[in-house]
Amino acid sequence: MTYLSKNGRILSGKATLEGAGVKLKRAFGPQEVPLLDPFLLLDDFHSNNPDDYIAGFPWHPHRGIETVTYMLEGMVEHGDSMRNEGVIRSGDVQWMTAGNGIIHQEMPKGSNGLMWGFQLWVNLPSSHKMDDPRYRGITGAEIPEVEVEPGVRIKVICGDVEGNKGPVRDLVVDCEYLDIVMEPKTVLEHSTKKGYKVFAYVVSGRGYFDLSKSSSIDVEHVVIFKEGEKVKIRTEDRSLRCLLISGKPIGEPVAWLGPIVMNTQEELKTAFDELEEGTFLKNPKRARKPPELHSSFYKP
Repeated sequence: MTYLSKNGRILSGKATLEGAGVKLKRAFGPQEVPLLDPFLLLDDFHSNNPDDYIAGFPWHPHRGIETVTYMLEGMVEHGDSMRNEGVIRSGDVQWMTAGNGIIHQEMPKGSNGLMWGFQLWVNLPSSHKMDDPRYRGITGAEIPEVEVEPGVRIKVICGDVEGNKGPVRDLVVDCEYLDIVMEPKTVLEHSTKKGYKVFAYVVSGRGYFDLSKSSSIDVEHVVIFKEGEKVKIRTEDRSLRCLLISGKPIGEPVAWLGPIVMNTQEELKTAFDELEEGTFLKNPKRARKPPELHSSFYKP
């Protein structure tokens, strides 16, 4: 078995202002393309000050990607042009496939002031960028939690851990999304698929992400692993919580502007032209009347 035995690269989260004024840490984003193919972006929005997040992410469009929102604390009220609406609560996941176009909003609400969640963007291959939009809301109760070793627990959002499959299935891009909690002085070995891009994001605590005696990695850092067939993570005197995410690379050109990710500049221009013309949404009979886009939405 070949281990992902050396850290491919370590990234540090960067303070970013997004939406209508939400303060967050961007673990990686446009500058890292194509380093993490098929993943485009990971944001960590974490604050106990409502002024940092209450403005939220008002009505804005997406095309060509999937957005994955995972809440640890607080909640997010959401609605979209496909008539989906509700609340993403602590422990819940929203897996939204924008496909050929969706307009939505996400408005965070704290729990006793604390709000903490993540949003991951997964790219779509050219053959599926213009698929119909799809929405999946998963409650925390639907996500299996597995104790794989004494002191090592894994929540399986998608993927398979010892026969325990996550509730998010039938994905366009094969992915695995795990939330891992490890007590001090524990070790986890987890198999990964050959050729897949694998990264970890440290949520809390500190851990070691290879087989050597390298320095430990602490909060708000991304570990991008080199290619292999197994990840080994260990802790010493402190506990660790991390997201471990892997996916099959797409290997296609990326043309990215604001919330739209396509393959060519011509496709981007078409998307923004359609927004101006009112023809962006491709299922007008199913979609409700598109809301007015918020002024924070980036326009070329």
